[in-house]
Amino acid sequence: MDSETIAPFATKRTTPLAATMTARAIDAVKFYTDAGDEPVHALDGVSLEIRAGEMVALVGPSGCGKSTLLNLIGCVDLPTRGTIEVDGRATSSLDDDALTGLRRERIGTVFQFFNLLPAMTIAENVGLPLVLQRVPRGEIDARVRAALESVGIYEKANAYPSQVSGGQMQRAAIARATIHKPAIVLADEPTGNLDSTSGANVLRLLRDVASNGQAILMATHSMDAAAVCDRVIRMQDGKIVA
Repeated sequence: MDSETIAPFATKRTTPLAATMTARAIDAVKFYTDAGDEPVHALDGVSLEIRAGEMVALVGPSGCGKSTLLNLIGCVDLPTRGTIEVDGRATSSLDDDALTGLRRERIGTVFQFFNLLPAMTIAENVGLPLVLQRVPRGEIDARVRAALESVGIYEKANAYPSQVSGGQMQRAAIARATIHKPAIVLADEPTGNLDSTSGANVLRLLRDVASNGQAILMATHSMDAAAVCDRVIRMQDGKIVA
């Protein structure tokens, strides 16, 4: 497989969606206090459902609440009021250890700026979720090889992030986010730092992840990226508006 070009475009799903609920927000509210101790609402009564095998885009201007919602579903933060459920578990009912376990085992994350560890090879970065889960070394090696082959960069396994292109780093990030077979993958502007060809390849890979039954929730400013998703959720001022 060519390491620079996988496909010229990504397409929407053509098969029915699975019925399994992966993540849900019910009247979720998140507010912070500013320097004057006044509440600032980042989310204001958000409700949505994400199902297995579904690829959903969150769109809206900066500051509309997209990243806050990703953080709540990603178990990085908890709602001020309302409910966030991930893989059938209400996050506010979990202690820190349980939240960490849920985040580690059932959630994958892809970032705009890749977030690969520079002192580790591509293979070591991809295998890190399995190391944290204490998977046996032989199984890690086999799963890393399969993951890197699936995203077309196995030949870069022993390279360091500084030695590969931005598109290849994002493919490695997708492999890392999915190698432990999470219930949901959260993608925060995954094409925002890529050229159009690399961005299209990343979207195709995310579509492949969804076709394998994992949910994708992607925050994006790109309407081209949103167009390949099964649903587009528009946010403004901390609320879902469409």
